[in-house]
Amino acid sequence: MTVAATRLTSKNTVQTPSFDAEEMVAALNARFDGTAPEDIRPEAIIEAARDMLGDKFALVSSFGAESAVLLHLAAKVSKDIPVLFLDTGKLFGETKRYRDTLTEQLDLNSVITLTPDADDLETHDPKGILWNSNNNGCCYVRKVVPLNKALDGYYAWASGRKRFHGAGRAALPHFEASDNRVKVNPLAFWNKDQVSQYMKDHDLPAHPLVAEGFASIGCMPCTDRVADGADVRSGRWKGKGKTECGIHLTLGENAKLASYESSGL
Repeated sequence: MTVAATRLTSKNTVQTPSFDAEEMVAALNARFDGTAPEDIRPEAIIEAARDMLGDKFALVSSFGAESAVLLHLAAKVSKDIPVLFLDTGKLFGETKRYRDTLTEQLDLNSVITLTPDADDLETHDPKGILWNSNNNGCCYVRKVVPLNKALDGYYAWASGRKRFHGAGRAALPHFEASDNRVKVNPLAFWNKDQVSQYMKDHDLPAHPLVAEGFASIGCMPCTDRVADGADVRSGRWKGKGKTECGIHLTLGENAKLASYESSGL
């Protein structure tokens, strides 16, 4: 498949039913040949993905502590880029209110709220306490499965992951392939100070829980405050030996971690 074959027409119709994520990653990287990754504007990364993938490109946002930056950058490119938001049923009320605030302030036209399948919850988490005994399983049912279903209509998606978060994010590229989709990391090379400065420069509202010591915000049962000077994500799954919710792992890796190889999910 040639690179041209993966482009979309002006009517956003796919010219070929086939898609090769590795080839698309190579094509996207080629657009920035000769430019140091840290010198590439995040908007340019989003623009490249939007240009080459059209309406097959979406954002995934937690509307968490740093989310306003990526959403603001994306809105500068197009307010019509779909934004997928996972309402797991375990979120802080402040997060959902923050979603509404940012959606209105940034004039986002396509914020899509995803929820877990009711039958999956009844089968795997009927009491709503799976997070306590199998946090990987909880993430799988409440995040991974709903997102995977929603991404059926997309070839690529962007998130706000950054290298300074550490752990498995320390070597993030701008573009990567996983499960034959392109994952886009526009802010991969930004540091904490750049994120904070952008928030100030554009007068973006902070998530209400940031002032209470929450530096990275996910589901209520698995999110804790972060000590001064500690790793920004140290409050997530504290003491559980877990660093990611699963949406950034492959489906096979997720199923194995969650012990759902034969679950049918």
